[in-house]
Amino acid sequence: MEESQHIIEILKQMADGITNTFGDNCEIAIHDLRDITHSLVYITGNVTNREIGSPVTDAVIREIVKHGSTVKDKYSFKTITEDGREIKSTTLFIRNKSGEVIAALCINFDVTVYLNAMQALEQFAGVIKSKTSEKISKKIAFSVDNTIEALFEDAVVEIGKRPATMSTDEKINLVRILERKGVFQIKGVVNQVALQLGVSNFTVYNYLKKIRASAGSSITRVLG
Repeated sequence: MEESQHIIEILKQMADGITNTFGDNCEIAIHDLRDITHSLVYITGNVTNREIGSPVTDAVIREIVKHGSTVKDKYSFKTITEDGREIKSTTLFIRNKSGEVIAALCINFDVTVYLNAMQALEQFAGVIKSKTSEKISKKIAFSVDNTIEALFEDAVVEIGKRPATMSTDEKINLVRILERKGVFQIKGVVNQVALQLGVSNFTVYNYLKKIRASAGSSITRVLG
C-alpha cells in the first residue's frame, strides 16, 4: 500500500475512535487533498450532512494556497451550519514523509445543546443574585464585526436559547432587539445576522418589514 493511502487508512481508524468516544454531536471528516474537488473520502457522525465525494471547504483551500506546506493546524474555531447550529471545529493538516500536505482531518462538534444548557444554567443562577445587582463586565469590541457579534450574543442571552433552537417568533423577537439597539444601521449587517440566525438575508428583511410596519417605520433604513 502506498504511503498516502496508508495514512488515510490510519486516519479512518482515528475518526472511528473519536466519534465513538464523543457521540452523535461529533463528526470527523477526512479529506484526501490530492483531489480537492472530491476530497471527502471518509466521514463519521452527521453534523454537516455531507457525503463522500464532497469537495473540501473554501477555508481549507485558502489556508493551503496561502501557506503551502507550512500551513498550520487550526484549533477550536467557530463555524455555523446553514440551519444556525453552532459548531466548534478543528482542522489538522496531515503530511507525508516528505513534508507535503496530503490530507486533512476535520473535527466538527455541535455545541448548540451545550450553549443552550449554559444559558439555562446562567438564568437559573441569576435568580439567586440580588435584584439590585448589575452586570458590570462586558466584552470589549475592537471592530465592527466584533461589535455586531457582541450585540447579537446579548440578544441571544435575552431570548434565552441558541438560534438553532429558536422558534420563528423568537427569531423575530431577536431581530426586534437588534433593531432596538440600532444594529441595522451598520452596513452589511443583514448578511451577518442571517448567518448567525441560520436563515436567508430575505428572511431577515421580512422580519424587519413586519417589525417596522408595526412600529410605523421604513425598511429603507436597513444598510444591507
